[in-house]
Amino acid sequence: MDDKDISRFISLILRHRPEAAGVTLDGHGWADVDELIRGVNRTHPLTKELLEKIVRTDEKQRYSFNEDHTKIRANQGHSVKVDVEPEELRPPEFLFHGTGEKYAASIEKEGLLPKSRLFVHLSSDRTTAETVGSRHGRPVVYIVSSGKMADCGHRFFRSVNGVWMTESVPPEYLKRME
Repeated sequence: MDDKDISRFISLILRHRPEAAGVTLDGHGWADVDELIRGVNRTHPLTKELLEKIVRTDEKQRYSFNEDHTKIRANQGHSVKVDVEPEELRPPEFLFHGTGEKYAASIEKEGLLPKSRLFVHLSSDRTTAETVGSRHGRPVVYIVSSGKMADCGHRFFRSVNGVWMTESVPPEYLKRME
């Protein structure tokens, strides 16, 4: 079991299935660090030092500790109902969304929907969107007219790790990039 496998398991716990490790999330997605370590240790070896390393070195900055490192949470991507207190901001004029080619027809018909998550995730740059899209096969990137959406009353949030979020993106605000 390597650090990436443990990180994926922590992500599953903190974003989707806290019960998989017998962990309780509060209303803002925070879990007690000691409880998380005990729960993860049922199936995966985890120490506080390794948890600190995973949080510190995660290239996507998926996790945050509270000030005294007694609590931890995922920064975004939840399917469980929590409020991670993202900052509501006016977005830049354009944001990007990366996905796999197999989802393009549905997106072009229905727009971007959060599916099992609480929000649609958007990137500030095309490169990040391409990287995200490549996890789903051949990448397709959409440019989102986020400024126009905001002008029409759609709300945008930015998580502490820089991911932009909104409830949905109707198809008229999307343009497939070539």
